Amino acid sequence: MKHRLRNERCIMPSFPELTDCSLVFRPLFSKRVWHSVQILIKGAILAVGSRTVTAILRVMGLSEDQQFQRFHRVLNRNTWSTLQASRRLLMALIDAFAPLGPLVMALDDTIERRRGARIAARGIYRDPVWSSHSNVVKTSGLRWLCLMLVVPIPWAQRHWALPFCCALTPSARYYANRRRQPVTLTDRARQMLRQVHRWLPDRRIVVVADNSFSVLHLLAAVRRDVTMVTRLRLDAALYEPAPARVPGTRGRPRLVGHALPKLQQVLDAADTQWKAITLAYWYGHTHKRLDVATGTALWYHGGAPAVPLRWVLVRDPMKQLKTQAFLCTDQKASAPQILNWFVKRWQIEVTFEEARAHLGVQTQRQWSDRAIARATPAILGLYSVVTLLASQLLTSQVITVRQAAWYRKECATFSDTIAMVRRWLWQADHLAISEKPPDMIKIPTDLFLRLTDTLSYAA
Repeated sequence: MKHRLRNERCIMPSFPELTDCSLVFRPLFSKRVWHSVQILIKGAILAVGSRTVTAILRVMGLSEDQQFQRFHRVLNRNTWSTLQASRRLLMALIDAFAPLGPLVMALDDTIERRRGARIAARGIYRDPVWSSHSNVVKTSGLRWLCLMLVVPIPWAQRHWALPFCCALTPSARYYANRRRQPVTLTDRARQMLRQVHRWLPDRRIVVVADNSFSVLHLLAAVRRDVTMVTRLRLDAALYEPAPARVPGTRGRPRLVGHALPKLQQVLDAADTQWKAITLAYWYGHTHKRLDVATGTALWYHGGAPAVPLRWVLVRDPMKQLKTQAFLCTDQKASAPQILNWFVKRWQIEVTFEEARAHLGVQTQRQWSDRAIARATPAILGLYSVVTLLASQLLTSQVITVRQAAWYRKECATFSDTIAMVRRWLWQADHLAISEKPPDMIKIPTDLFLRLTDTLSYAA
């Protein structure tokens, strides 16, 4: 009887390779595990709604497979490195979209809303999606620090932020309960940026980040490896460079020179030299005219290292937008270049929203530490994998931009991109649901096209 049941188990269908872009991850897994990884990748793209392992198996036609636990083991037990996967994904993105020139990367953190007593790294954080300046909303979840490569996408005619490296950054309470020294958000950012520099020692890297990463210790630690562009407080303490040391002077060398006026004083001064520039995009405005003032200085306060930087003060001559200040650790960079770099940081928010809408971020149900540390970076990395797949598919086909009488758009978005990849995966030559001959059902062509279109764009 046992032998008979063994023969009647669900037969595992054969799934060919996705495309060449999936082969970059092949050396990270054994032959047996790689077969399961292929199924998980395809199922995560095709699935709609939640991205649990069971939902992926259902969409792949494996709901009757008695050995379903081997797919869970890819996340919670099998040996493979997420760091090496990040490196391979970054190299593939660079080869496809940024083979030359400086690399612009965006750094930011996001909250994955999760509940459950068995999730050890869960904490209470400010929810950036629902919070505002006047209303702070707290939520329970996991905090992830994400590093994304910002590159121009030809079929979208704009820049996209493509995730390639994510790290879990729990709160201080998580480390206190384990009697460990807390790893802060800026500590983790320093580790990630230095790691990327070791991967790409010959490429210039520009990292744009928000004011959460405008920290002297972080800027001083990475300024020789990458160029940082962040916001700057208007009351920051700026100084001239330290004067040359006179021979025979006692005491330690001076770190800074005389104090410079605060940026707020520069803004209010009547003799400040302003220069008019026009940016292609600025806070929802196209071809926005701005007045900028810039200079170099040392940013310093007691107990922290002094960081040389170029500051840029931006004001709106129409007085529609609030005056802001930015810094760049490359003192030779120009003000327009610094602002154009910083504008690209806003694409990271689009990526987070698209990942929630189309890739099911926050719908996972893993509770073990290893599975949690792997699942969310894998789903965010799937955003970049879909973009790579689309790039290869567009060499032989044309992307369809979804239109309607009440909604017109000129360029493709991520929803169009993933819809094209889904259509390709649903083709019979690439995805065999069953080895048995399917039943023939005649339906009108118009209905068939409506069903496939609805499924391709399902979120």
